Amino acid sequence: MKISVLGSSSSGNCTFISTNKTRILLDAGFSRTQTGKRLNAIGESLQDIDGLIISHEHEEHIQELNSLLAKQSIPVYIAEGTSEVIQPKPPSVNFETIKAAHPFCIGDLKVTPFSIPHDAIDPLAFTFEAEGMKIAHITDLGYMTGLVMQRLKGCNIIVLESNHDLEMLKVGPYPWFVKQRIMSRVGHLSNEMTGKFFSDDFDGRAQYVVLAHLSENNNHPNIARMVVTQALEKKGFNLHNLLLASKDTPSTIIEV
Repeated sequence: MKISVLGSSSSGNCTFISTNKTRILLDAGFSRTQTGKRLNAIGESLQDIDGLIISHEHEEHIQELNSLLAKQSIPVYIAEGTSEVIQPKPPSVNFETIKAAHPFCIGDLKVTPFSIPHDAIDPLAFTFEAEGMKIAHITDLGYMTGLVMQRLKGCNIIVLESNHDLEMLKVGPYPWFVKQRIMSRVGHLSNEMTGKFFSDDFDGRAQYVVLAHLSENNNHPNIARMVVTQALEKKGFNLHNLLLASKDTPSTIIEV
């Protein structure tokens, strides 16, 4: 299996995942042109994509859905509630309804959606399994639930949100109600929360960890890396395999 986070931030999100037979995208935060360029940069092509999965309806995850599908028919896998609020819908698109706790397959890729605490209609995170390997992709959640921690067990690659530094958020430029929303149990994971998971509950199985959805205004890559590094060191994790997703460029392709 292979994965590359094509971009991850409050301005746009999209991730590429593949097996030897299947290629998919998770979320549609970039235009067709930009998505194509980012795929080309990792040696892939938009023309080869077999499916598009949508995690939830917030703008930075769906804002370029129409653009992405304008010239190409790609099956879209989406929760019913999420689909209902997306307007306007792309014409002549095949929407496949998915539900939390109901695994489905795209080619030889098994996808397991599960619910996460976020202020969206039916927000989902996912594990992806093929060829004996397992990837978890979990962003946009206010806290680490027992279900989330269970789904992270046994993963070979973990993509996990590390959205904000609490002190930077508190003294930053956002209005107080926005800060409250981000810090709430349906907001976003702080560096500290992510670090606590890796310190206390990480099973040590993953060979790679990618920190994603870093805030441009309320975080700094060096802070996020430092917090999680301190936690992973306790587990004997190879810190060369701790990566940070960028908003501007795709991550290196990770293969397991």
